[in-house]
Amino acid sequence: MEFDLTAYAKDIINAEIAEIHALKTKLGAAYNFVLKELYACTGKVIVIGVGKNAPIAQKMVATLNSTGTVAQFLHAGEALHGDLGIIQPEDICIIISKSGNTQEIKAALPSIKFLGKKTVAMTGNMNSYLASQADYVLDTTVSREAGHNNLAPTSSTTVQLVMCDAIAMTLMKMKNFTAEDFGKYHPGGSLGKQLMMRVEDILDIHHKPHVDINSNIKDVIHSLSSGRFGITVIMENGEIAGVVTDGDLRRMLEKYSDLTDITAKDIGTFSPKTIYKDALAKDALKQMNEYKIGQLIVIDKKNDYVGIIDFHGLINEGISEE
Repeated sequence: MEFDLTAYAKDIINAEIAEIHALKTKLGAAYNFVLKELYACTGKVIVIGVGKNAPIAQKMVATLNSTGTVAQFLHAGEALHGDLGIIQPEDICIIISKSGNTQEIKAALPSIKFLGKKTVAMTGNMNSYLASQADYVLDTTVSREAGHNNLAPTSSTTVQLVMCDAIAMTLMKMKNFTAEDFGKYHPGGSLGKQLMMRVEDILDIHHKPHVDINSNIKDVIHSLSSGRFGITVIMENGEIAGVVTDGDLRRMLEKYSDLTDITAKDIGTFSPKTIYKDALAKDALKQMNEYKIGQLIVIDKKNDYVGIIDFHGLINEGISEE
C-alpha cells in the first residue's frame, strides 16, 4: 500500500496537537486544588503507573526531582508485592491510568489510599473505578488515539505527559525555583556548569608560572615554556606587577638586537586582567572575550596570585557565555 509518508506523519502530529489543545479546556478547579496540595506536601510525591503509563510516570518523577519537588516512582504491579512500603503518611500519590480500571490499579488503590495522605487520579475515563475513588481527578481524556486503527497509546500518553509537565512547571513557579537552583541539581550537565562552576573548580593550582620583575630573558623564556599557558606573571615584592606573553616575546625580538641586559620589566605588560578564584567560570570567559585575551590571572580575596585560567580550558569544560 502506497501513501504519502510525510503527509501521514503530519496527520499524526496534528491529531496529537488537537488533543493537547483540548486538554486546556479540561483544566479547572480540580487542577488548582491538586497544585495547592502538592505545594503544601511535606512528604514525597509518589507517581504510580503501569503498562504504557509507567514511562510517563517515570518521566514525571525525573522532572519533579530536578525542579525542587521530591518524587518517587511506583509500578502498580510491584505495589502489590511489597513496594507499597515506600508510601508514607505525608505522601501524595498521583496515579496515571488511561482506563482507570486496570486490574493492578484496582487491586492496589485501597492500600494506596490508606497509606498516603491524598490520591490524585490522572485518567482518560472519568467514569472509572480510579476516578470514583481518588480524592482529586485530573481529566486526560482524548477523543481517539492518533493512527488509523485507534489502538496504540499515542495521543493519550502525549496528553498525560503534557499534564505532568504542566504540574511540574507550575510547582516550580510556585516555589520560586530559580535557574541557579536548577543548576544545583545538574552539576554534571552543561547548564549546571554554566550556573555553578567557578574558576577555582577548574584551576590547576600546581602550575603558577612567574618570574621576578628583574629576571633576565633566559628565565622569562624558561617560565613561559614550562607554564603551558603562553604567559607568565611578573612578581614584584610578592605582588603581581604584570605579565609576559608569547606575544611580548615576539615583539621584543623585533625591537631589540642585543638581549643581554633585557629583563622582565622591559618587555612585560603591566596592570594585567585578573579574576577572583570564586568567580563563575562563565564570567571568566565573558571577560576574556570582552578584552580579546586568552588568559586571566586568578587571585584570591587578598589579591594574592593563585594561578592562570585560559580560554581553551574553559571551552573544554563546556563553558559558554550564554
